[in-house]
Amino acid sequence: MQKKVIGYQKYLPQPLYNWLIRFEMIPYLIKWLILSIAIGCLAGSSSAIFLTTLDWVTAYRNAHNWVIVLLPLAGWVVGMLYWHFGKTVALGNNLLIDTLHHPTQKPIPLLMAPMVYVATLITHLFGGSAGREGTALQMAGSLADQLHKPLGLNSYDRKMVLIAAIAAGFGSVFGTPLAGTVFALEVYCIGKINYQALFAALAAALIADWVTQHLWQVGHTRYLIGQVPAPDLALLGWCVLAGVVFGISAAAFSQGMHRATAFFQRYINYVPLRTVVGGILVAAAVWLLNDTQYIGLGIPTMVQAFQMPMPVVAFLLKMLFTIVTLASGFKGGEVTPLFFIGALLGNALSYGMPLPVGLLTGMGFVAVFAGAANTPIACIFMGIELFGADSGVYIAVACVVAYCCSGSRGIYSRQQIGEPKHPAWQAHANAAEKDTSSSQ
Repeated sequence: MQKKVIGYQKYLPQPLYNWLIRFEMIPYLIKWLILSIAIGCLAGSSSAIFLTTLDWVTAYRNAHNWVIVLLPLAGWVVGMLYWHFGKTVALGNNLLIDTLHHPTQKPIPLLMAPMVYVATLITHLFGGSAGREGTALQMAGSLADQLHKPLGLNSYDRKMVLIAAIAAGFGSVFGTPLAGTVFALEVYCIGKINYQALFAALAAALIADWVTQHLWQVGHTRYLIGQVPAPDLALLGWCVLAGVVFGISAAAFSQGMHRATAFFQRYINYVPLRTVVGGILVAAAVWLLNDTQYIGLGIPTMVQAFQMPMPVVAFLLKMLFTIVTLASGFKGGEVTPLFFIGALLGNALSYGMPLPVGLLTGMGFVAVFAGAANTPIACIFMGIELFGADSGVYIAVACVVAYCCSGSRGIYSRQQIGEPKHPAWQAHANAAEKDTSSSQ
C-alpha cells in the first residue's frame, strides 16, 4: 500500500497523503492482536492451572510438614526427570533469552512446559525454596513458540511472539500486566528496550491477566503498604541509601546463585545426586531452625512484613535457602524469593530508617528484584500496580539506585549488555559477552 500511495503522492494534498499512509499500520495491528489473543489465552490458562495446583500442594505441605523429610527423595525425582528427559530444556529462562537473541535456532521443545510444571510442583510440595515466575515464563514461552512453524512466521515474528509470551506469563502469574509488558521488553538486553514488540507484549499481557483472573477466577495476593508520606529531600536521601543496600543484596543473591550453581556442577557431575544433596541441606536446615517460613513461596511472611517488624536475619535465611534449592537443580523461579528477600530486608531497614515499615518493605519488594534481574522500569511499574501511585516516587528511586548498584551480572546469565550501567563498565560488559558466547 505504501508504494501505491507514494506513487500518487504528487496528486494528493499532503494532509490527505499523511492520513492515508497511517492505514499501513492497520494490518500489522490486526495480525498482532490475533496472535496476542492466542498467546494470552495460552499463557493465562497455563498460569491459572499452575497457580491453582501450586496453592493445592502448598496447602498440603503446610498441613503435613512431615513431607519435608522427603525433600531429598523429591530431589532425586526432579534430577532423574531432567537427567533422562529434560536436557534440552534444562537452561530454563536462559533458553528463552537465548532464543530471543538467536530466533533462527531450533524451536523451544514443547516438553519444557510439562517438565517445569511438574518439577516446580514437586519442589514446592516437599519444601524447596523457590518461586513461580520461571515456571510461568517457560510454560508460556514453550507453548507460544509452537505457533511459529504452523503459521509460517519468520525469525522477526518469532522473536515478537516470544516477547509477547514472556509478557503474558509474567503479567498473568503476578497480576501485573504493565510490569509484565515492560519486563519482556527489557529483560533480555540490559540497557535497551525493544519498542517494536510493545503492542504485542501489552496486548498479550492484558489478555493473559484477564484470562487468569476473570475467565478462570484465579486471584492474586494483595499487599497493603499503608500510609505514604509526602516526598521530601530528607526522606528521598534515606530512600537512596536504602536503594544502595537493596542493590548490594541483589548482587549478593546473583553472585551466590552463579557460584553455588558452579560449585554443584563442578563437584557433583551426576544431576540427580546434586538435587539429593540440595534436598538434604534444605531439609536439615528446616529441622535445625524448626521453622518453615523460609521454604516455598513465603507469601504469609511477606504479608506480615508490611504490617509489623520481623526478624532482622529473615532475608538472609531466605536467600540461603533459595540459593541451595535452585543451584542444586530444583525448579521454580527466583523472583518470588527475591520479593521475600527484598521485603524482609526493607522491613529490617525500618529499625534504623525514618520511613514507614510498609513503605520500606514495598520498596525492597521490587527494588531487589530490579537489581537482580536488571529490569528497573518493569519493577517501577510493578510497584505502582501492587502498591499504588502514591508510593511511585519512592519505588522509582529505590529501583533505579538498586539497579545502578547491583553490578553488571544478574540472575539471568544469558542476558546481553546493550548499554552498560556506567561507561567505565564497558570492559566488563565485553568480557561478560565473551564469556556468554564461549559458554554457548
